[in-house]
Amino acid sequence: MIEFTIEIDASGLLCPLPLLRLKKALMAMESGDVVKVITTDPAAHLDFGVYVDQAGHELIELTRLSTAQVFYIKKK
Repeated sequence: MIEFTIEIDASGLLCPLPLLRLKKALMAMESGDVVKVITTDPAAHLDFGVYVDQAGHELIELTRLSTAQVFYIKKK
């Protein structure tokens, strides 16, 4: 089990809302903290992947479930 600092449940929200919630959470976090994001947006992995790469954060894990995706992202 991955330890995390903040959990965001963005279930039922579509792009760009899950990404905006992730960005807002990361702004309030310390370097090294981990955010867990749950989303049902099927395209979230595309948005999150590009953002994480561009911002220099680390995608620790992505789990795809039947109805959701769960991301663990470490702030750099």
